[in-house]
Amino acid sequence: MKKLFVSAIALAVAGSVMAQETVSETVVVEEEIPSAAKSNWFISAGAGPQIYFGDHDKQRKFGERISPALDIAVGKWLTPGIGLRLMYSGLYAKGATQNGIFQSGGQISGKPWNGYWLNESKFDFMNLHVDLMFDLCNIIGGYKPDRLYSCIPYGGVGYAYIWNKPHNQSITGNIGVLNSFHVSKAFDINADLRATAFNDNFDGAEGESKFEGLLTLTVGVTYKFAPRGFLSKKEKEIVTVYQYDNDAVNALRAQVNELVAKNEKLEKDLAKGKNTSHSIVKLVGADYLIYFPINVSKLSDADRAQLDMCAKAIKESPKDAKYMIIGYADNSTGSAEINEILSRKRAESVRECLVNEFDVPVSRLDISWKGGVGNMFYDDPCLSRVVIITPKK
Repeated sequence: MKKLFVSAIALAVAGSVMAQETVSETVVVEEEIPSAAKSNWFISAGAGPQIYFGDHDKQRKFGERISPALDIAVGKWLTPGIGLRLMYSGLYAKGATQNGIFQSGGQISGKPWNGYWLNESKFDFMNLHVDLMFDLCNIIGGYKPDRLYSCIPYGGVGYAYIWNKPHNQSITGNIGVLNSFHVSKAFDINADLRATAFNDNFDGAEGESKFEGLLTLTVGVTYKFAPRGFLSKKEKEIVTVYQYDNDAVNALRAQVNELVAKNEKLEKDLAKGKNTSHSIVKLVGADYLIYFPINVSKLSDADRAQLDMCAKAIKESPKDAKYMIIGYADNSTGSAEINEILSRKRAESVRECLVNEFDVPVSRLDISWKGGVGNMFYDDPCLSRVVIITPKK
């Protein structure tokens, strides 16, 4: 009788130990990119001035040699510090010609060249080039998706073609610096300063130089397609609040009061020597709950202290009494597969603790798990990350 009574008190107290408690923990939150092949693609466009440096161009006024430039590119960042892009750049260039190729105007006044008068020239061209880019800010300072400015030197090779007859062409070398200002997650404003080298006769005139050049400055915009960004680890503090289940506590207290009253009546009857038959209520136990933080299946020391009380009550209950350990996860976070595994591991952790640390016979414990479930208490998903120990009927 005393053992039954002690069991009732112990399990009732254990159930009511679910006091309100705030637990703070620091976890690592990862922002995941769904597919490396599909992420961090971008397109860009820009416009600005450019100036060509050929064999005779210095004989023409600097301002007369400036022409418009157009850049259109598509690319991808392979890592936070390394990217590739394919760019079309060009429109037309202006200079001077001695042999009449690409002539666009009359003679340049007062500028004979080795006894021959120079004429104004103009040619439409395109330069299609592949550039390897290096984001120095991410390489040196680490990846920061919210950084305002990036300095991006680059270099590459390409193919240039003049649309006007006689359709000259050239392999090109391209180096430059892309200055990128991040105005939002999707858009950047760019200033691109680039130098391009061509074959010596690309403009139709061959001289003593081994190559000719083009200096370009464009300003434009870049659009970054989603998904964008890279795997980023951030420390984030998560605060979990454990609360009383008042209804459960009141129900346990009522059970204890009822058992106390029956026990007192039984003792009085026995003291009076009444030869009456009494039905003895065997308390197998009451529901017992262990709450877990998000994505956690290991037990804390506080959990072990509560399970110690539960184990004592189980061992003092009738030998034929069995208990069911049921694991849960909340379905508001994680996939169904992850929640199935997590709820099983939580239930297994509780059973292993009761058996290995507190010597509860494993034959008295059955186990099951429910995976991810909806809100079980107070419309709070935190309270669904739980293991419930309940007596089997």
